[in-house]
Amino acid sequence: MDRRQQVFNLIAQSSQPLSAAKIAKSLHVSRQIIVGDVALLRAAGHAIIATPRGYMIENSQGIIHTIAVCHQPSQMEEELNLIVDYGGCVNDVIVDHPLYGEIKGNLQLRSRHDVQMFMQKVKDNQASPLSSLTNGVHLHTITVASEDVYNLIVQALKEHGFLYLE
Repeated sequence: MDRRQQVFNLIAQSSQPLSAAKIAKSLHVSRQIIVGDVALLRAAGHAIIATPRGYMIENSQGIIHTIAVCHQPSQMEEELNLIVDYGGCVNDVIVDHPLYGEIKGNLQLRSRHDVQMFMQKVKDNQASPLSSLTNGVHLHTITVASEDVYNLIVQALKEHGFLYLE
């Protein structure tokens, strides 16, 4: 079996995102080799996505909705926790940049633990959220099990002033 197939199998068989460094260590190659392999796998049509926690296979089970929200960077954790607490998966964050157009970051946050890990990464890297480019306005693609769950999420975001209504 060639290395790229091994990379794909490792990602596909993992229940959690896998970092390029972890894959590289298991295959005794450099992280950059894995990044290149994943790029080639994606170009060949494999549904691999890069999240802040590593690579994973894109999961499209459930009902997908896009919601518009707006808040301060200090409210990001509260907003993400609201969505996952009601049973949603935050697939990504999207902003409409005036120069570059749509910029998307894959998140795949399904639980408070995922949100906590993401927030720690934001803190460790002293990174600004994408929404800071658009005065807090951004979109999330979310996956939910039912329309009832989606409606609960929308209502909670509205009650907390996060739903963008303008």
